[in-house]
Amino acid sequence: MDLIECLETRISTRDFKSDPVDESVIVEALQAANLAPSAGNLQARDFIVVRDVATKRALMEAALKQDFVRTAPAVIVCCANLERIGHYGTRGRQLYCIQDSAAAIENMLLFLTSKGIGSVWVGSFDEEKVWKLLGLPKEIRPVALVPIGYPAEKGTRRRRLPVEKITHWEKW
Repeated sequence: MDLIECLETRISTRDFKSDPVDESVIVEALQAANLAPSAGNLQARDFIVVRDVATKRALMEAALKQDFVRTAPAVIVCCANLERIGHYGTRGRQLYCIQDSAAAIENMLLFLTSKGIGSVWVGSFDEEKVWKLLGLPKEIRPVALVPIGYPAEKGTRRRRLPVEKITHWEKW
């Protein structure tokens, strides 16, 4: 699959088969995430792979009861590492590490798509509940939950705004 096809094929999957995703594929997805650019190459992001049923249930509760978080075979919790980005001060802790995480997540989503594995980027969750549930150190901030698994159905691509509507040349 070439890059444009991968970009056009990627959708948010919320209905997963119960088949497990092989650990080697998860590791490859994390390697793809790790290839993403980062501020000062500090790679201020960390990942927690969750496959435990009880932990996924608790993540689902923290994610406003979005049940697909529980039913996905695995959930990758993407975190910003505030200590690793400390070199950049406040802007690094408030923005750069979030950008680092976002770039890594997109790489991961595209890799998973190329392997026929569904995923969805979940940003709507109670951050403090996730932080406590996973026993995160104070310098680690959960940024996104990424449930992954084989899609139970094909799904459809959502409409995108035309590029002409979202692009401004030289000035607004």
